[in-house]
Amino acid sequence: MKELSLNILDVAKNSVRAGASLIGIRLVTDSNGILTITISDNGCGMSEETVKSVTDPFFTTRTTRKVGLGLPLLKMAAEQTGGSLSLSSSTEEGKSGTILTAVFDTKSIDCMPMGDIVSTVCILIAGSPDIDFEFSDVSPKREVELKTIALREVLGDVSLAEPEVQQWMTEYLKDQYSEEK
Repeated sequence: MKELSLNILDVAKNSVRAGASLIGIRLVTDSNGILTITISDNGCGMSEETVKSVTDPFFTTRTTRKVGLGLPLLKMAAEQTGGSLSLSSSTEEGKSGTILTAVFDTKSIDCMPMGDIVSTVCILIAGSPDIDFEFSDVSPKREVELKTIALREVLGDVSLAEPEVQQWMTEYLKDQYSEEK
């Protein structure tokens, strides 16, 4: 993958497949250019053995193919910048879920560009309109946030996949990015 937003899409789709009802996507860039991407969910979680294996490109839980490159490529991309990838997961009833944290030095020549994070977030919501998403992107220059729970309170029974809602979300996020401090 050539953009971090596509890696975020891939990981979040794994959360959808894990039966999550809430997926958090948090981007934090500090004043030194260190970007921390955290993707969390309340899905079914993974066993300890699976957590240890998911960064192996020849491991996958999918039956449609024999390799799983998403997490191994994300880990490699983070490490190439001097960063890291960590994963924790629980299958314990009432506490199940997974947290992925990837750290990147954005000043590194090897750091991939973010890509179109606004479209990524909107595609995730449109593709899984019954799942709640909490997105935030915080840096010294900006604070961007979108929570679908708040949207549902305003919209009532209107689907988050409706074209008008998608257009509004896109414009709302783009406006927040254009209001950099």
